[in-house]
Amino acid sequence: MLARVPASSANLGPGFDALAVALTLYLEVTLEAADAFAITSEGFGAGLFDDERNLGARVAADVLGHSNFVMHVKSEIPLSRGLGSSAALAVAAAVAAGATDPLAIGTGIDGHAENAAASLLGGLVVARSNGDVVARSLALDDDWRFVVVIPDEELSTDDARDVLPTQVPFDDAIHNLSSMGLLLAGLADHDAWVAGAMDDVLHQPYRMGLLSFAQPLLTTLRDSGASGSCWSGAGSTMLGLATSDRAEDVARAARSFLHDQGVAGVVQVLEADRTGLVTN
Repeated sequence: MLARVPASSANLGPGFDALAVALTLYLEVTLEAADAFAITSEGFGAGLFDDERNLGARVAADVLGHSNFVMHVKSEIPLSRGLGSSAALAVAAAVAAGATDPLAIGTGIDGHAENAAASLLGGLVVARSNGDVVARSLALDDDWRFVVVIPDEELSTDDARDVLPTQVPFDDAIHNLSSMGLLLAGLADHDAWVAGAMDDVLHQPYRMGLLSFAQPLLTTLRDSGASGSCWSGAGSTMLGLATSDRAEDVARAARSFLHDQGVAGVVQVLEADRTGLVTN
């Protein structure tokens, strides 16, 4: 069995732990029955955990109840960069192993549902994981492009969550609710975009100190033509949302920023993956 799923970018600014979009970077898991366990890998993460510690191997073993299989993992998704690599691997491995509810498994690994939901369903999704895991697809304008600025520097989700407060001001909660509503309207129709719809006050301000380049890079993305900019998940990737006619200009500005600031990394212009899980 082969299972392929896309990367994902979560939060999208004010949609903290609720929104995610699937992006055109992919991870594949191939699994076959065997007399003994073996695993190989290529792409991002290749050779790091080619043993039973591999997240995909652990997920598959839990689903099957044994480790008598051969697994191969092929990934275009950078690790610890806020592009949903763990959720993608968990979902793909669960599907390849025959799980009946890969979304629940991906949510259990990730701690929240939106990345796993985007990898499974494709497109733009909203999800919740407190209580029953529920995910729904949302409208997304075909003209949007996602300029992802992926630094070489990793940032673990745990580190990014450690700096968050346990309580937030009431006005901040209201701000994010209104911004998220405007964001959803603008993502569905780029002509309905409202400046500031991607602004967040619940998580991004607390994380800015973790990456010195984050705030000026987000400003650069907007100043060069992005309709909005935000952290991709918990970082370290930053994302610029741009229409198709502006995306390459935004990407050029981001590359110049990395060069001028001496920040190692790559910039890619991605589309939303509209398919999600593919099996063979």
